[in-house]
Amino acid sequence: MPTAFRALLSVLMLVGFYVLAIALLVGCGAVAVLAFQHHSGAAAVKFGFLTVVVAVGIVMALVRVARSQRALRSTDADDVALAPEDAPELWDLVRELADVAGTRAPDTIVLAPVVNAAVSEESRLLGLVGGRRTLVLGVPLVQGLTVGRLRSVLGHEIGHYSNAHTRLSPIAYRGRAVVGETVAHLEGNLVGWLLRQYAKAYLVASAAVSRAQELEADRLSVRVAGRRTAQDALRELPVVDAAWSFYQERYLAPAWSRGYATTAEGFFGGFALLLAARADDLARLRGQEAPGGRSRWDSHPPIAQRVAAMDRLPDDATSDDDRPATALVPGFERAAAELAGRVVDFGDRERLGWDRLVPAFMAASDRADADAVYAAAARVAHRPSAGLGTLLDLVEGGHGDDLVRAVVSREALEQPDSLGAALRSLLALGVQEAAVRSGAAAWQGSWSAPAELVGRDAKGEVLDVERVVALAVDPATVDDARAALAAAGVDLAREARAAAAPAAAR
Repeated sequence: MPTAFRALLSVLMLVGFYVLAIALLVGCGAVAVLAFQHHSGAAAVKFGFLTVVVAVGIVMALVRVARSQRALRSTDADDVALAPEDAPELWDLVRELADVAGTRAPDTIVLAPVVNAAVSEESRLLGLVGGRRTLVLGVPLVQGLTVGRLRSVLGHEIGHYSNAHTRLSPIAYRGRAVVGETVAHLEGNLVGWLLRQYAKAYLVASAAVSRAQELEADRLSVRVAGRRTAQDALRELPVVDAAWSFYQERYLAPAWSRGYATTAEGFFGGFALLLAARADDLARLRGQEAPGGRSRWDSHPPIAQRVAAMDRLPDDATSDDDRPATALVPGFERAAAELAGRVVDFGDRERLGWDRLVPAFMAASDRADADAVYAAAARVAHRPSAGLGTLLDLVEGGHGDDLVRAVVSREALEQPDSLGAALRSLLALGVQEAAVRSGAAAWQGSWSAPAELVGRDAKGEVLDVERVVALAVDPATVDDARAALAAAGVDLAREARAAAAPAAAR
């Protein structure tokens, strides 16, 4: 079945949904009128109430449909537009691909903070009249691709224009959400149940249309970039997406939670540094099998299916361009920094470059965690305040287990050797915090490995926390741990936390 016909059928099914809803509304109203005429007050009230509920649900949904053209815009006011003079090579490439596809090039190209590329068209009269076209390029996606692979991605997106996918499909896409909202408003009655059964059929048909359109757009991707490059680009998308998620979770989020943030330049700039440093990790991700499972509700075919479909297409081999895709946009870093400044609400967080940010938030994290431990240690030791020296005194006096129980939840201590492991963890935290507070060590960030604690001596040697903890955890060698810490310049006499502070379970 041709994709355009499927899209039209999907739109007709959307119209049919509301025809059915209005028919049910009229039926409920007619039954209510008949009930009133036959003096059946209770039944009339019930059907009258149901008629009102159905009417409200339909009206609210129709209002959303009427506004759908505005809601369908895939760009945001904060996106950064790239004028032809800002990125002449990118615009030349997009226009070339549009010529190959026999379609009109987009009117606007914008950078957005997503691992994605997309096209939209502000069409009118249910897609019969075309409108302004926009191409959206995600900054992390551009950072993670080569020029050749981005050419493939752009070919896929332009393919949506050439097949008129951007005309009827947005109505169907928006229709999915509106149908779901309508059914939700009519939950718990017979009308809602009937509409839900129709909605299931509509959603399945709409998703099938979307999947067919993706496979259709892939044909142009292969045509303009070559089969191997197009397949490599598809396989690379989940790799870049996973790397972006890792970057947010391991670098941006920890600093954010401690009241710190990178600069606008560093927000996307840090991701570029991570991609360069984690080449081996990314290679391992590429070695994994492409996702192959799918549901009938999915709007995109699985990557494995799309790659296999490309094997059946003619291969117009082209020379691959291994340059980073950012080369297509002179001043890409500046544009990315402008985008970060627009879309990220930094609030009152202290903003630092990455060379200072990692040491700052790691030290703050240690301080916050150690405060809870020191407060508990002060109570166990019956002292007004506590520090690392107090932790060592408790272990030496045989009260290490008491310290652990005062800090760690009971559920966490049910595993074998959990007391010993927890004590080692608390001591390591205390050693790290005291070393940084004393100026004997500092945290040093890395894009290829976890941050490490580095001594401030001329050699910059890593502080051997494990060795110190191994000595400190045994009451018989606590004195040796004190000597090792003193030799490293860690001040044990300074107490860091008052006993009045509440303990927090780690």
